[in-house]
Amino acid sequence: QVQLVESGGGLVQAGGSLRLSCTASGRTFIDYAMGWFRQAPGKERVFVAAINWSGGITKYVDSVKGRFTISRDNAKNTVYLQMNSLKPEDTAVYYCAAGSSGRVLVNLRSYDYWGQGTQVTVSS
Repeated sequence: QVQLVESGGGLVQAGGSLRLSCTASGRTFIDYAMGWFRQAPGKERVFVAAINWSGGITKYVDSVKGRFTISRDNAKNTVYLQMNSLKPEDTAVYYCAAGSSGRVLVNLRSYDYWGQGTQVTVSS
């Protein structure tokens, strides 16, 4: 079992920045690829970014490329999502997820463990 706890969400004005953190416990963190997903009200949960076990490979959805950066610190069992130039359409609950394949994958069904989510609200 892997337990994931997200933090860092909040209310920010358009153009602002937030950094989300997700700390894992329970199993060897380095064994897992990590992903960030988001779910806006009334919509499906969708892929945002992912990083492989070493941090050497990352992938982003087109809408956040150049604005968001995913990174991980395996010594701290933590994955981060730095979000800059935020837009109102980024408003959603953000979830981190751990995938035992270790590979960067965009399908939410490829991830085995999920956090409880953290709310990000961007005002215009």
